[in-house]
Amino acid sequence: MSDHIHILGICGTFMGGLALLARESGYTVTGSDRNIYPPMSTQLQDSGIPLTDGYEAAQLASVTGQIIVGNALSRGQPVIEAMLNGRLPYTSGPEWLGRHVLQDRWVLAVAGTHGKTSTASMLAWILEHAGLQPGFLIGGVPANFGLSARLGGGQYFVVEADEYDSAFFDKRSKFVHYRPKTVIINNLEYDHADIFPDLQAIETQFHHLVRCVPGEGCIVRGQGNAIDRVLARGCWTPVEPVQAANGVVGQSWCWRALSPNASKLEISSPEGEMALLEWSLIGEHNAANATAAIAAAAHAGVPMVEAVAGLQRFKGVRRRLELLGEPGGTAVYDDFAHHPTAIESTLSAMRESVSQGKLIAIIELRSNTMRLGEHADQLAKCAESADHALWCATTALNWDLEAAVSHSSQQEVLPDVDSTIDRAVALAGAGDTIVVMTNGSFGGLHGRLLSKLSERSQL
Repeated sequence: MSDHIHILGICGTFMGGLALLARESGYTVTGSDRNIYPPMSTQLQDSGIPLTDGYEAAQLASVTGQIIVGNALSRGQPVIEAMLNGRLPYTSGPEWLGRHVLQDRWVLAVAGTHGKTSTASMLAWILEHAGLQPGFLIGGVPANFGLSARLGGGQYFVVEADEYDSAFFDKRSKFVHYRPKTVIINNLEYDHADIFPDLQAIETQFHHLVRCVPGEGCIVRGQGNAIDRVLARGCWTPVEPVQAANGVVGQSWCWRALSPNASKLEISSPEGEMALLEWSLIGEHNAANATAAIAAAAHAGVPMVEAVAGLQRFKGVRRRLELLGEPGGTAVYDDFAHHPTAIESTLSAMRESVSQGKLIAIIELRSNTMRLGEHADQLAKCAESADHALWCATTALNWDLEAAVSHSSQQEVLPDVDSTIDRAVALAGAGDTIVVMTNGSFGGLHGRLLSKLSERSQL
């Protein structure tokens, strides 16, 4: 088969990272997407990867090798029908990754509903700091590396292990293709309501992941009944629990916050070893993520004290509480949180960190789960730490968002991006903090909000 691969849906974080790995491996790579958009389009074009806008069948005329199909593609799209009618060779992104990149590597997979990107970034940086030159594929851009994927020079490979389905023809979760030796399961809640009918269906996919981990491997697990149920269905691998230090120290990896915003932590290993982590990140969720990353790195042979030293130089991940600017003295952060638990964790951490001024949350209902209203009864509670929460649905909803948050006088619903920006500017002043929370582009709200705040400051 030709060494040419053509990637459908190339601008997504996973598929774009896959393209960079394939290019680095020596493949000729082309691809297409419905919208060619930065920052991934910029990364790809800088790597010399030609991009086609749209999913028309004509793009296949020049394809001489295998087609990698992203899970955003479905039956009925012209390029998919032409691919099937032409009996062209195709596979999913996760399967291609497992066969061509992860084969013969020590795979460290980071799974769970929340914190995958942050924890995978921490783990990759710990291994890098230890001199192990890991490869990685992460659904975000760790600031220490400045890119989302690389092959690496050693045996270790860190992958963000998503439970979303692999492709229209393979409804298994992506992570079953990775065959990891080390697994982190941070947490497990109901999400992806567009493909999973309930939490039990997600637990089944995680059970499939557990079945693939070898006996000499390691499963680092967070707390929660859902993870308990997954492991109770069968586990053949040693399990290392991670928990706050109110548990039984000496039986698990533990952390204890020594500062209110959890930027100073005491970490302990099951053997009783202790280390102090002082870093720039905040929040109990990041404390748990860090401890899981340290535990996974220990399985790969990195001593805890060295892992902690690496995390003290960890710079975070883009779009994970990333400070975008402070026009007119108003701090504006970008955060990827899009599930009630993640929203609550982020805002709670910010509440501890913001000692003065108002905390204003701007939240887009963008994920399929949120737009379907699966967590409507949790919305008002998850934003309680903010002084003002502005909810914006950029697509039509078939349920009443206003009713879901109306009992809180500090929360309001805005009909579109323009009105949301105007309201935020009216509320915010010098010394205040705005956190924009979405897993998408939010119609360019971030840049437009910064511009309006800057214009106001110059009046």
